[in-house]
Formats: sequence, C-alpha cells, structure tokens
Amino acid sequence: AEPAAAPSAGRGRGRERLTPPSWLALLFLLPALLVLGFLVVYPIVYTVIRSFFDAAGDSFVGVDNYTGIFQGHDNIVAVRNTAIWVVVGPTVVTIIGLLFAVLTERIRWSTAFKMVVFMPMAISFLASGVIFRLVYQQDPDKGVANAVLVGVHDMFKSDRTYPGAGPRGGGNQPVRDEGGAVVTTGSFSAGQSALVPLLKVKPEYLPEDAKPAARPPASAPGKLTGTVWFDFTKGGGGQQNAPNAGESGLPGIRVEAVQNGKVVAKATTKDDGTFTMAKVPSGAVTVRLPKDNFTASYGGAEWLGSTLITPAIIGSYLWVWSGFAMVLIAAGLAAIPRDALEAARVDGATEWQVFRRVTIPLLAPVLMVVLVTLTINVLKVFDLVFIIGGGDPNASVLALQMWTESFGGGNDPGAGSAIAVLLFVLVLPAMLFNIRRLRQERK
Repeated sequence: AEPAAAPSAGRGRGRERLTPPSWLALLFLLPALLVLGFLVVYPIVYTVIRSFFDAAGDSFVGVDNYTGIFQGHDNIVAVRNTAIWVVVGPTVVTIIGLLFAVLTERIRWSTAFKMVVFMPMAISFLASGVIFRLVYQQDPDKGVANAVLVGVHDMFKSDRTYPGAGPRGGGNQPVRDEGGAVVTTGSFSAGQSALVPLLKVKPEYLPEDAKPAARPPASAPGKLTGTVWFDFTKGGGGQQNAPNAGESGLPGIRVEAVQNGKVVAKATTKDDGTFTMAKVPSGAVTVRLPKDNFTASYGGAEWLGSTLITPAIIGSYLWVWSGFAMVLIAAGLAAIPRDALEAARVDGATEWQVFRRVTIPLLAPVLMVVLVTLTINVLKVFDLVFIIGGGDPNASVLALQMWTESFGGGNDPGAGSAIAVLLFVLVLPAMLFNIRRLRQERK
C-alpha cells in the first residue's frame, strides 16, 4: 500500500484564507451583544446603583437599604419564609422526583404515569395558584383539601352538633345557659326523668334520621332518663317545655349528670332525643349538655391561616415541579450501567441496598443538578405566593417583598433594588456551580 499523500501547501494556505478574522466574528455578534447589554447588563448595574439611594433617588443612603431588609416585621417574615422555601422546597421535590423515577421503572404504564405527573409543568404558575386557591378553601363543600380531611375525620368520629342552639330566654325555665353549656335549673335523683327543651336549632343542622320527640322512657332505681328536643311546633301551638306532636328529637347530643361539680354519669341521646343514664349515684344531680354540643363540627384545617399558609403554598409548588425532577432523574437512571446493578444483586444485595449503595451514588451528579436548579427557582418564587397568599404578609418571600416595596404600594425603589441585589447574590453561587458542573461533564 502506498503512503497517503501529504496535503499540499496550497491547500493549507487555502484553509487559512477561509478562516474569518476575529473582527468579523465580533461584527456579527454585535447586535446580540447590544441587546444583551440593554436587557441584562444595564438593568443589573442600574439596580445596584439604585439600591444605595433613598426612595426618591436623590439622597445617597449607603447600606441602609440593605440593613433594612433584616428590620421590620414584614421583612423578617419574608427572610424567614425564604429560608424555609430554600431548605424544604428543593429537598422535598428532589426526593419525590427520585421516588417517582425509581417506581416508574417497575410499572407497566410508566409513560402514562410520567405524562400525568409532568402535566402540571404545562400550566402557568398563575393558573396553578388559582387552582390551589380553590383547593385550600375553608368550606369543605368548596375546598378539596378540607373535603378530604373532613371525610377521613368522619370515618373515625362522626360529630353531631347544633351550633347556635340554646335554651328559651326568660325566667322560670327548666334549663339555662352556663358558659355555652346548657344546664337544668332544677335537680334530679335516680329514678326520675328530666326534660331539656332547646330552641334556635337551624334546619341545616337537624339530622335526617331525627325522629319525633318522645316522652322520657320509664325510669328505674339507679337510672336517670330524659328527653332533649327542639321545642318548636311548626305553625305555632303546643305546650312549652313539653314534647308535642310535630316537634323533633335531637339525636347524638352528649348528656352528663353532674354532682358536686363532678360528672357522675354520661349518655347520648337517641334518634327521638331520649336518653338513659345507668348507675347514677344517690343524691341530687343536675343534667348538663356540654358546650361542644353547640360548637361547629370539624371543618378541616385553616390552610390559608397564618400558621399553615407557607406549607400550603410549598405543597402547590411540589405539585408543579415534581414532574420536572422526575424527568431529569429518570434520564439519569436510564444512563446508569445495568451491569453495576445486576452485579450488586448477584453479590446478594437487597433492593434497598442496591438503591442506597449503587443507584444513589451513581445518581449523585444528577441529583445535585436538580437540587441546585430548584434552589435557584425557589429563590425567585413569586406567582404562587402572590396568588395563593392573597397579600397575606405571613406568606411573603423576598421576591414578593421586592415587588411590594418597589411597585406594590411600598413606593421605595431603593429598598426594592436592595432586595433584588440580595437575591442576585444568593442565586449567583448556585448558577456558577451549575456552570462548573456542565463544563466538567463536557470534559
């Protein structure tokens, strides 16, 4: 075989002549550089300069705007909530994404499952905020979250309450109000019967299984019987403080017999409002209907209250971004050599040991990229907090506080610029870490 002919000098010179000069490359890049400078570089420089001036922009205040970020109740709450977001949000989303990515490898309809989990990414944060604003409605008939909580609660404990119900006003009545509870004005002893009439029972709280009020069952030694009923006859008429035809018994009411300040017997009314207490001690007792009979039944959690509002918003963030983490981690799982997993199983490792000692270490670079990317994202979170929080300062974060100070009524662009610079400084290390990681992967 003959050796390949060396390239001629003429060809080399021709290629050198085809290489464009550097000034020509810069000429083509100049429009992009001008747009980048106008839209990115200039706003950054101006924001940094503006952060050292007062609200009007006339007086130089030094670092006062920066120290003010950590002063005042609203600012401190925003800093605290941002720290909670940074610690909780990326970590939980990464863990959920990892679990979804691992589990989807073991189910038949993995593609459909991934599509469903990833689908919230196609919805804007604004629309997601509106959705979860409805999900977190306090009324269980409107809010899905409280509807689930109330359903689970009622499976184990069904409350029957009559909010607003109470005794008839005026003197010489058989029952009276005592700190929200209803107590008989007279005393009873074992072998007697007590009548406990109530008014102001709203129709919506009257159970469907309530039966017409009945007279107390016959008592016996050591027992105390009685009736609790809605002492109201439709159309008027009837005798007060006595069960009449057409009046409804009140089922599910808890009744106590009290003697010397201690509860000595308990009972619960039946569908017709009657009750029977056994083993009532000798001596006079009063009949009491505890206060919790007349308070509203369990209605779920106050998701948008001052205590749960930040965790509730983070929950909506998990719903949106778990699909993003799952897709990236699933791509990393697909790149893991199957030989390493099979070798670990052949050596006797359990699935948990394979996951913890083989899968996780091999996925560490991908998990770190996902974690850092989500950290950058939560530092800038605004839409969900603005929509779901509805202006509640207890839900505020630094990004929302920046908008509030600059455009949302604070009228202090200097303070808003300082918060913007702080967010930029916090995001910059994470961005540099991601860039360094990408360069290492290319090498």
